[in-house]
Amino acid sequence: MDGLVMTGQLLLGLSILIILHEAGHFFAARAFGIRVEKFYLFFDAWGFKLFSFNYKGCEYGIGWLPLGGYVKISGMIDESMDTDQLAGPPQPWEFRSKPAWQRLIVMLGGVTVNIVLGIFIFWMLTLKNGETFIPNDKLPDGIAPGIIGREIGLQAGDRITAVNGTPVKRFEELTSSKVLLGNTELTVQRNGQTIPVQVPGDVLEMVSDLGIGQFVEPRVRMSGVVQIAAGGNAEKAGLKVGDSILAVNAKPVTFYDEFKTEVQSVKNKTVSISVIRDQQAIEIPTQVSEDGTIGIYISQYHNIPLESVNYGFLAALPVGAAKAWGSFMDNAKGLGKVASGQVKANKAFTGPIGIATMFGGTVDWVKFWSLVGLLSMALALMNLLPIPALDGGHAIFLLIEMVKGKPLGDKFMERAQMVGFVILITLMVFVFGNDIVKHIIN
Repeated sequence: MDGLVMTGQLLLGLSILIILHEAGHFFAARAFGIRVEKFYLFFDAWGFKLFSFNYKGCEYGIGWLPLGGYVKISGMIDESMDTDQLAGPPQPWEFRSKPAWQRLIVMLGGVTVNIVLGIFIFWMLTLKNGETFIPNDKLPDGIAPGIIGREIGLQAGDRITAVNGTPVKRFEELTSSKVLLGNTELTVQRNGQTIPVQVPGDVLEMVSDLGIGQFVEPRVRMSGVVQIAAGGNAEKAGLKVGDSILAVNAKPVTFYDEFKTEVQSVKNKTVSISVIRDQQAIEIPTQVSEDGTIGIYISQYHNIPLESVNYGFLAALPVGAAKAWGSFMDNAKGLGKVASGQVKANKAFTGPIGIATMFGGTVDWVKFWSLVGLLSMALALMNLLPIPALDGGHAIFLLIEMVKGKPLGDKFMERAQMVGFVILITLMVFVFGNDIVKHIIN
């Protein structure tokens, strides 16, 4: 059932993005009197389609291959590779007969809609939900570094006060792109001293391997057990909800990170857990699993202060726009990391399986629209890449034409389109294969 819910959310999200992206091309073309012959959600490869109808000279339909969508514009060399119509003289309703600046607007129509959609979604989410965050200067016990954090030199109890000299106001900034894109300097307060800690350029790759929780988290004190995994070692040993854990193998654990460290140091072994239950001290021997857990959950934010900010209709717009544009720039910088070799491509790219997993097996509309907003900005960036067959490739050719004063030859455009298709198919095979490998490994 979870798989069906994930798939359903993925298809719904992609359908919204594809339809609106192609609508950007469609309406821009119609505005300049250019005929649009087809408008398809998904590809009707080899002529197979799930559904279609004709309305005012345009065929609308749903293809069977869910790898995108397209609009077929008269007089344009596109993914249909229909060059027969180019044999005759240009017609007034054709793409090729229009000025270069009009054709450029048509080609950028889809990207423009994706950017506007992303801004709108984040605007509405900000208006509805506001922002809830952890004030960095009010963390009672500083941070708890994970494996990655300890590797770069952070210690439990550190207080990170600035990133590249800019004060940190919200703890969430420490797990944002301004830090995780690497090559940054953290200002750390430790035992009354100010210490610089360098974040390496490949930290994003380490986070991809180990998870964001292995970088830094707020340091929290131990509290009573709030949940016990059914059938887990803790349940078998007799631990109960409400037990307060004091020590592991007689070593006191005041903080949750201390508890995790002690338990993970004795994987596949038995430990003695000291707890207080009904005001009595009890020793409970418990088996530790091979991944260093015993199957309990505590409230990790019970002593962490939270602040909320609500915004009015207009005030929410710049906040939402900043979030949308920030995600666009984060993706662009991430691509730069891949191009420079600081992050491996198989760690950076996620395909349909990974995206479906992000949506999850339950319907959470805030999460759904947040992901759609992020995907809309990512789709805008990907379509701007200067690859033939993408909007960015067409835009580059049009800009060259505007500089030269005459269009590039039809033969050149046909060959460029074929090269673009080869590149895109290669990327698709890589992304799908990478997704499958990740799924099998995990």
